Amino acid sequence: MDPLNLAAKIDAKIRQSFAQQSMMHTLGASLVALGPGKVVIAADVADTLLQQQGFAHAGLTFALGDSAAGYAALSLMPVEVDVLTVEMKINLLAPGAGRLVAEGRVIKPGRRLVIAASDVYAEDGAGGRKHIAALQGTMIPV
Repeated sequence: MDPLNLAAKIDAKIRQSFAQQSMMHTLGASLVALGPGKVVIAADVADTLLQQQGFAHAGLTFALGDSAAGYAALSLMPVEVDVLTVEMKINLLAPGAGRLVAEGRVIKPGRRLVIAASDVYAEDGAGGRKHIAALQGTMIPV
């Protein structure tokens, strides 16, 4: 298969899959960028996604980071397969507010397992950016 055609098919597959995720829709997330082994997903921290102290809930941070890592893994898999997270670890580094941006990447691709990671940043309206979480996990093709 032509590499450009394959890349277009993978791009379309990921965009269609993302559009079907009701969780990402509920969170107001958008697919910002994608390429081979890399995906960026972002969402504004809505008033309905806060924890008790007024910061972004860790569940929001995890969901964005997990999806970014998973789609990064999917971008390197054959077109006919999908992906599931087998395990995912998160280190919460700082509280988040404003807009969260999850940057997923593949650490080690494989046929049976893919090791992927993502970093989540909080962006304020003035151009400030703070690293708030680091995730690493294992993805499996299904």
